[in-house]
Order: sequence, then structure tokens, then C-alpha cells
Amino acid sequence: MKILFVARHFTYLRNFDSVLSALAERGHHVHVAVEQDETFGGTDLMGRLVRQYPDRITAGPAAQPKGRWYTLAVRLRFGVDYLRYLEPAYAEMPRLRLRSRVRAPVAVVRLTDRWPFRTGPLRRALARLLSAIERTLPRSPEVRSFLEAQAPDVVLFTPLIGVVASPQLDHLYAAQTLGLPTALAVWSWDHLSSKAIIRTVPDRVIVWNPTQQEEAVRLHGVPPSRVVVTGAQCFDRWFDREPSRPRAGFARRVGLPDDRPYLLWVCSALFKGSPPEAGFVMRWIRELRASGHPELADVPILVRPHPSRLAEWQDVDVSREPGVALWGSNPIDADARADYFDSLFHCAAVVGLNTSAFIEGAIAGRPTYTILLPEYFENQEGTLHFHYLLDGLLHASRSFTDHAAQLAAAVRGEGDADRSRRFVEQFVRPHGRSTAATPRFVDAVEALPGVERSAAAPVGLLTRLATRAFVAATWTKTGWLLMYDEAGAAKEKRREAERAATGRGGKATAA
Repeated sequence: MKILFVARHFTYLRNFDSVLSALAERGHHVHVAVEQDETFGGTDLMGRLVRQYPDRITAGPAAQPKGRWYTLAVRLRFGVDYLRYLEPAYAEMPRLRLRSRVRAPVAVVRLTDRWPFRTGPLRRALARLLSAIERTLPRSPEVRSFLEAQAPDVVLFTPLIGVVASPQLDHLYAAQTLGLPTALAVWSWDHLSSKAIIRTVPDRVIVWNPTQQEEAVRLHGVPPSRVVVTGAQCFDRWFDREPSRPRAGFARRVGLPDDRPYLLWVCSALFKGSPPEAGFVMRWIRELRASGHPELADVPILVRPHPSRLAEWQDVDVSREPGVALWGSNPIDADARADYFDSLFHCAAVVGLNTSAFIEGAIAGRPTYTILLPEYFENQEGTLHFHYLLDGLLHASRSFTDHAAQLAAAVRGEGDADRSRRFVEQFVRPHGRSTAATPRFVDAVEALPGVERSAAAPVGLLTRLATRAFVAATWTKTGWLLMYDEAGAAKEKRREAERAATGRGGKATAA
């Protein structure tokens, strides 16, 4: 079977390299097509897979739609995304709403600022109309020609949903027109709750767990019969794994004292405009040192920077704090993954703001901790997906006093690792801790040729007439459908800054 895997860039494949290897080993041919370049090491990862399976895995660029129809389609998609974030489920998550607002057409923003379209029924009707209009627009011949030349048996997509313009949806449209089986491979734990909507439902949506299954159905309108729960294949590599070196040897390697337990701070990919995490981490270290707990007075601390936010550490000198090391790279090759697992396995506790490293720490059997402070509200409680960790995994506190007490207990070996185990069994491997997700994922791909194809929704006469009117308005001198609401976005940013300064936020879930 020939499989076309369409991804935004090669770094997205780091969550599917086990799937690519398994498909190749089962005798399938996989061609990975990406829409843009990347700088995080994914190209090297893909190169290693191509060299390992030269007759089974290939890679290259995806098709790039062109022209005014594609431009209009992107704007309409952004408008529909914005309408999604006006739903009550996102009422306490204004950063997600703002991120979508600044991309939405000014016409959509101004309509929804008026009373009639603030009501749910009219707002949803507008979203349906915009989606229907978008479906009637002429499609890119470049994309269809690309798929015809590839001639795949099935087509996979990741992430498909996102907050930036992407031609993946155009590839999905073309695949459906050609009658090809399609599937969305959900990329991460937050993508169904914090990115765009699934605008056109593929034949299958492959998710990690029942939580994502419920998100697909409730937030995106995916029929339950199209959702396949496989477990989180990207975490398979961390199960049944032993560290590559003993704790003392690892501590010496990273520059920490080798005779005491250490804390691991894992950095996060924060929203643009958030306070730099580097400065907060240094403050956090000083707060622990001054907390009065003897276990924390000189506890060694390893800080792992996030690979997408390395620049903020350039002017930070961690050597000013004794017993602190800044160390670690993107875990996309064997050596970096061994280093990463060792850092998780040997620590006394994993600490951070909002990161999937909490999940990997839980798999390694370590307790996980966070501190909830106003300046990071939008990155934590201001997202849906963080509450899954807050309710089931994290030990959370709202003050440095309580946070330090929790970490002092962890350093003494009194952390609740059972909470981590239970979360892993529910969120990462819902079919059983000993049941790997990768084979189940591959089974779902192999079953695609036999599934019932999803049919495109019919487009009525009224929608076609509305499309003509929208297109006419769009290509006027003002181009009001293509304009950003820059003034409104600036106003929203000021409001959010004021709200963050007041320290609003809910109550932390007790751990």
C-alpha cells in the first residue's frame, strides 16, 4: 500500500517516527510531503528514516496552492475559527480568542461585535454560511495534480488544524474529490482544544484517548464512528526503558552535584507575548532557596530550555546560582532522547508551567508539579487542555510557600508517583499500560481502504448565490473580507494586559 503523509514540516514527524518505521517494516511505502521548511531538527530526523528505509520511505515538498481563490479561502477559514472561539466553552480563555481574532476578516469581527451575532444561533448560522461559501470556491489545480501524480492508496494529515494558513485542507479536499481514503493523525494533546476546527471531516480521526475522542465529537462535530482511539504513539519510546547512565554519572555530565536528588524544570512553548520564562525560572530558583526548607536551600536544579525559545536564555547566566545547570536539546535522535529520558528518570520531581514534558515525566514514574500565577494564567488555566493535567496529573499550588512545601516533600522522596501512574493509564495508554499505541495506529491506517468514504456536504442554490455576493465584495477596492481588524486587536491586547495585571484566575485543583 502507498501512503501519502502530508505534514506542515518535518518536525511534526517526530511524533510519528515510530509509525513510519512500523509501516515500512510491514511492507508499505510512505511518502512524506511537507508544506514548509523547519529549523528544529526534523529534517535530520526525516533523513535518517529515509536512509534506514530507502525503498519504503521518501520525502519531498507538498503542493502549494496559488491565486486569489486560495487567499479568499484562507480568510474565510480564519473567520470560521474566530467564531468557534466565541462559543461558551472558551469564555474563560481569552488568549485563544484573541489569537484567532487578529487573523479573522474585519467583516466577521465587526458583525460579531454587534448584538444579533453575539447570540449563539445567529453566530453558528454565520459560521455554517462561511464554511459553505468556502467549500464552493474553485480549488487549486496544483494540489489535485500533485495527488494524481502521487497516486496514493490512503492520505494522512498532521496537524491539519492549526492557527496559521496551511494548504493541508486543500489537499484533503482534493483527496476526497479523487475518492481517496483520508485520516487526521492528531499531533498532540492540545491540538483538538486549542487550534483551529476540523473544517471538513476526513474518513477517520486517530486520537490518543477517550478525552480526545470526546473533544473530536463535541468541539468539532466528528461522528463518533469516525474516531479511532489508539493511545499516544509518540510516547511509546519512553515505556520499558532503562536510563543510559547511573544518576551520579548523569549529574556529573550535566554539571550538577552527584550526591543529592535534583529538581528538573522543563520549559514550555508559551503564547507569543507571554513574560519570558527564563526570568521567571531564575526567580523561582531564588524563591526555593529562600523558602526556609532545608531540602531546598541548596537542592541541585536542572533546567531544560524549550527548543523553540532558546533565544531568551542567551543573556541569562545560570551560573550565578550555585547548583543550577541549563542543559538539554530537542530529543529527536537517539542520543538526545537518551539524555532526555535520563534527566526525567533520575530527578526527584518534574516542574514547569504547561508542557507535554509533564506527561513524559509521568511515564518515567516521577511526580509532576506546577505553580499557578497570574502572569501565566493564559498559558495554564486559560486553555482547555491544561485542565486535563491539572485534574489528573499535576500537583498544583498558587503560592511559592505551598509550592516549596510540595517540592521539599518530593526531594525527601514523598512525592505521589501513583498519581502519575494513574494518569498515564488513562491518558497515554487507555488500552492498557502494556499495550503500545504504534501497532494500533498502523492497524488503523491499514484499515482505511475498507472504510466508508466521507461525502462532501451538498451546496444549495442559496449558498451559491451568497458566494457570488461575498466574492464581489471581496474584490472591491476596499477588500473588506480580507482586512484584519488591527484596531480591534490592539484594543483586545490592552484589555488582556489589564486583566492579567489584576491576577484573575480560578481555584487550583487539589492534588
